[in-house]
Amino acid sequence: MNDTICLVTGANSGIGLETARSLAQQGATVIMTARSIERGEAALAEVRQSTGSSQVSLLHLDLADLASIRAAAEAFSTEHDRLDVLVNNAGLMLGDRRETADGFEMTFGVNHLGHFAFTLLLLPRIEAAAPSRIVNVSSAAHKAARSGLDLDDLMFTRRSYSPMAAYSASKLANIHFTRELARRLEGRGVSVNALHPGVVGSRFASDGDFKGLFSNLYGFARPFMLTPAKGARTSLHVATSEEGGQVSGAYFARKRQARVSRAAQDDDSARALWTLSEALTGVSI
Repeated sequence: MNDTICLVTGANSGIGLETARSLAQQGATVIMTARSIERGEAALAEVRQSTGSSQVSLLHLDLADLASIRAAAEAFSTEHDRLDVLVNNAGLMLGDRRETADGFEMTFGVNHLGHFAFTLLLLPRIEAAAPSRIVNVSSAAHKAARSGLDLDDLMFTRRSYSPMAAYSASKLANIHFTRELARRLEGRGVSVNALHPGVVGSRFASDGDFKGLFSNLYGFARPFMLTPAKGARTSLHVATSEEGGQVSGAYFARKRQARVSRAAQDDDSARALWTLSEALTGVSI
């Protein structure tokens, strides 16, 4: 990974932190993003200390704010002329309905729209590094959205908010985005793949994202889940392995290509989501 520039979103904890750490250990120049500057700086210091690498830096990025997304993309593009590997890792699941700075339902806004906008804004730098890679961390939870996306109510304004329904829809959106972006970039030297990291015991669904029974159950189950280091293995496989660069539009689980749900194979829905995402974010290619 020497002479390779990698960017990992949500790199201040969990899978993102371990992904950034491993990439740095392999010799890559790594840009870690975090919403919280304080937590990001603590994670940056930890990665530098544990890897001995000085080629690691922090970029402030709030995926719940389009202004922050544009500023982060501009800051990166000013500093670097290429991006070899983009790992869209950040994600959340909330116990109640909240909105982003731009008025989007938070789960959909961060997990899909934020990464959609950030990726497209960085695309000139990604294409400049071809052969390059875009890695989208999705989830097997996409299979729970059996009826596909409700494109008329992605923000849960007409129906009751359900944490699992919102999260599953956002993870299905990740796969739609992966497949449609791979189609649009075919022949341009950029591989785009999605993955399921496994059920990982990290800070996911913590920090006040959930309260009450679910929070207690998640805390009880955490010791039985994968460690963040193990959860990062599939992300790293897609980001660094020969296989990860040879395929595009694929979905991985346990470091192997896997099948997505029937709803995730709906290319008409993927195209419709793309058009809607362009309109909502004001970002296109």
